[in-house]
Order: sequence, then C-alpha cells, then structure tokens
Amino acid sequence: MVVMGYAAMMEQFSPTALLDYCERAERVGFPTVMASDHFHPWVPEQGESGFSYAFMAALGERTEQRFGPGVVCPSFRYHPAIVAHMASTLEAMYPGRTYLGLGAGEALNEAIVGGVWPDGGARSRMMFEAIEIIEKLFTGDRVKHEGRYFTMEYARLYTIPDEPPPIYVATAGPLNAMRTGRYSDGMITVGAPEERIEGLFTQFEKGAQRADKDPSKMMKMLQIHVSYAQTEGEATESAVKEWPNGGMAFPKADIRQPEDFQAMAKLVEPKHYANRVFISSDPKAHLEHVKHWAGFGFDEIYVHNVGRNQEEFIEVYGEHVLPYVND
Repeated sequence: MVVMGYAAMMEQFSPTALLDYCERAERVGFPTVMASDHFHPWVPEQGESGFSYAFMAALGERTEQRFGPGVVCPSFRYHPAIVAHMASTLEAMYPGRTYLGLGAGEALNEAIVGGVWPDGGARSRMMFEAIEIIEKLFTGDRVKHEGRYFTMEYARLYTIPDEPPPIYVATAGPLNAMRTGRYSDGMITVGAPEERIEGLFTQFEKGAQRADKDPSKMMKMLQIHVSYAQTEGEATESAVKEWPNGGMAFPKADIRQPEDFQAMAKLVEPKHYANRVFISSDPKAHLEHVKHWAGFGFDEIYVHNVGRNQEEFIEVYGEHVLPYVND
C-alpha cells in the first residue's frame, strides 16, 4: 500500500501559507509532508525561501503529520554536525514523526558560502561522509571525525530522541543508488523514465544487500510534479509561469542564481514538460498517473502541484485521487 504525501514547496509559498495548506492536506488524507529546503527560489518570481526547519517545527504543532526535508545538503550551508543537531532536536520534539532527507546539493542554494564548487562526484562523496558524522552524533556519544572533507572536534548531542530519525538519500544515478542502499535507511527520487527507476531500484537493492540489510524493508520515496487546473490551458499556463524549471531538461546543480534560471525560463515551452510535469485538468487522469507510479513499489509518493491553486488541488485530490490510489 502506497502512502500519499503533500510536497510543501518553500520556494513558492510563505511558511504561513504552507502551514494552512498542510493542515488542509491532512484533513483530506495526506498523512505525510516533504518540505523543500532552499536558500533561493528557482526563479525570482516564485518569491519565497523560508527556513525549512523553522517551518517543520511549526508543522509538528499544527498537524499530526509525519514530515521531513526533501532534501537538506549536509555539506556547505550546514556542517554535518548542525544537520544532526537540527534533525535530532526535531525528532525529540515529535517522536516517530520525522525523517531526514539528504542530498548532494545544488549551487543555487549551497554556493552562497563561497569557495570552490565541486563536481558531482565530489559532492556525492561529501554527502556520504557527512552521513557518517551524523550517525556518529545520533548515538548520543562524545565523538570526533577526521575525514577527507570534514573535521569535527569532540562533540556530543545532548538533546536526542529515543530513536534517531531515519536517513533517506535523494539519488538519480546508479552509483549513488548503490551507496544509498548501503549507507542509509531509504531512497528518495523524482519521477524519471521507467527504465531509470528500475535501474535505481536494482542498484539500491544491491547496496542494501552488501550491508546485510533487507531492501524490502527500506523506504522508497518518490516526488512527482503535476499541474492541475480546471482547464488544460490553465494547467499548462500555470506550469510554464510558476514552475519553468520543471521544463528544463538539463542538469541544474551548477547554476548559481535565480536570475540565471529566469533568463533560461524564456526558452521554456509547454512541450518541454513531457515526462517531467504531468499536466491535466482531468482528476481521473491524475489518479491514473499516480497509480502508475504506485505500481513500481514506492512506499510513499509526494505530489507537488506546481500552480498557485493549492487549495483547489488539495480538495480535488482528496475527493478524486487519494481514496482510490490503492484500489
């Protein structure tokens, strides 16, 4: 049975508005939330970029949902020890309700601290070394670390939960998928061609087995982007206007400024959203789209409606999609 989650996009909406949307989403049947962690929006017009951990602390008070970041980079803006501190505190406040989603980072959010921006391979190695530090600190012991990328003097987390939050890693390539299976508790990915998803699952399972873990008991999360509106034209216009980055079918991790994405957005056309953002005004089509991905064996699917009409999207999904996903 797949669990449906609501994607709370910090780069599109104010934290206050998102709290209202999450509360409404919980009422219609979204029991879990994935909050994006951005310092900048993709384009200036998206207009927001709240701090995800402040938002999630408030979310824990407003709802009974399970939640976590999708995803935090533990390598640039935040030292791994700070990520461990944030995640440990949040789980201590809301036991059993949080997870820690990690990723290798994008220059849009991480290059603000200056210095050399490493290539993707180095960023991946940094992330997995960061996981080692985070897991050390989650023990509650006094620990230190001297690694290739990070140093930590003797440190100890004094506010820790009874059980640490699970660590899920965002991955899009086979090597990272194998490492994710080996070194984390689960995998997060974004909608991609079916053969790529199958390949990620295969490598993830191999990595888990190498660490003597049962991959069938490990979390597999998916985030999908959709555009729902009352007409096809409105749904298409909303995608192009509100989520132009969704129509950019090229690597984006090295682009540093929202204004750079803004310039490239002028080249985005509706045809560029094929297989990237599902655009439809038909709730039945949305249901079939979600059921298609549910059939791949994901445990949780987080839906991001790219438009501003969040209330409408939530109500339509609550009535026409969520009750039937597992039929």
